[in-house]
This record gives sequence, C-alpha cells and structure tokens, in this order.
Amino acid sequence: MTQLDLRCYFVTGSLGVAPVAPADFPAIARIAAEAASGGAGVVQIRSKPISVRDLTELSIQVANAVQVANPLTRVLIDDRVDVAAALMDTHHIHGVHIGQDDLDPRLARKVLGPQAIIGLTTGTLELVRGANELADSINYVGAGPFRPTPTKNSGRPPIGLEGYPALVQASRVPVVAIGDVHAADAADLAATGVDGVAIVREFMASSDPRAMAAGIVSAFDRK
Repeated sequence: MTQLDLRCYFVTGSLGVAPVAPADFPAIARIAAEAASGGAGVVQIRSKPISVRDLTELSIQVANAVQVANPLTRVLIDDRVDVAAALMDTHHIHGVHIGQDDLDPRLARKVLGPQAIIGLTTGTLELVRGANELADSINYVGAGPFRPTPTKNSGRPPIGLEGYPALVQASRVPVVAIGDVHAADAADLAATGVDGVAIVREFMASSDPRAMAAGIVSAFDRK
C-alpha cells in the first residue's frame, strides 16, 4: 500500500465558534498549505457541519493549495467516500478517513481503488483488534481521544499516554493519536510508539502553522 508520513497530521476545523462558511475556505486552505510546507504529511478535510457541495469546494481549494505548498502531502476527506471518489482523478485528493459508522472500509477500497489512502477511527483495544481484520483495506487507524475534546464526542474514555503502547502493540497498521492533542505532546506521544499525531484546533488557531508542523516532525525524528 501507499507509504505515508503520519508524523504530523492536520485536520481542518472552524476558524472560531461559528460553523465553517464558504468565506472561510481561503483561510482554511492557507493554513493547510502552511502546515504542508512545514512538513505535515497528511491533511484531512473535516470541517463539520458542512453541506456536500461546500465540502467539495473546500476540498478543491485545500487540495490545490497543498499541492503547490508540498506535493508530497496527502489530502484526505473525512467520511465522504463519494466526494473523494469524485475528486481523486482530477485533484490532489488521495483518499478518506472513515469512522466506525461510515461505509465499510472494504467497500470504500472497492470504490476508491488500490492506491487510495483509507484511515479508520478506533480508540479502544477492541476497536483496534477489529481494525486488524481490515488491515488489507486500511492504511492506518486514528486512535482517540487522547484527552476529552470539544471538537468530537466519541463516547470513548480518554486514552492518555499510558494507553497508547497497548494499542500500538496490538495494531497491524500504523496508529495516529487524536483528540485534544497539542504540539507540545508530540514528543511524549512519539515515545509511546504511535506513528503520528492529529491536531485540529491548535493548527487552526496558530499564528505560524508552518513552524508548528516542523516542530512536530522534529519531535518524532528525535524519538
């Protein structure tokens, strides 16, 4: 399967307390491009709530900006396999990240093809072991929440630093920590064995997303 640099994984969000609107798309694309230029290996477009039409336009703007900033950065769409399928052939879009209640990863693989990147949400030992049965269809798992987070209520208890080593050991695919992760956590999380950290709010609020991404990559390089 496709090789991935998961060390620094940026997930798009809102610019403030209000839902994402089309007027925000250029700013979100700029943040994604700056994160990519700093070394973010993955950008996931997850700006909920948003219509499919708006998600498509945001995805195109983000993909175009990221491609210019760093062609090696992979761009994924959250949940919507249909949107990813529609854009992959014509834009810098490489796959999807899907949740436990979304399309079965095996069906997503059939739709998107062998070169697509497919990530799956987990967060417990049971879910990681279940994901192992899909290891031929997925490229990595996201495991969270690291801490309780206001951006997504998973209903799962926080994993904490002490919880990741068991998940990493059990998983047949790379593991990315997510859920109120901060750049300052990167070194400690890298030491648990995870392959990367996914960050939403701190990137969206950062005055220098490029430097932030570079620092996260450096933390994993020092592990």
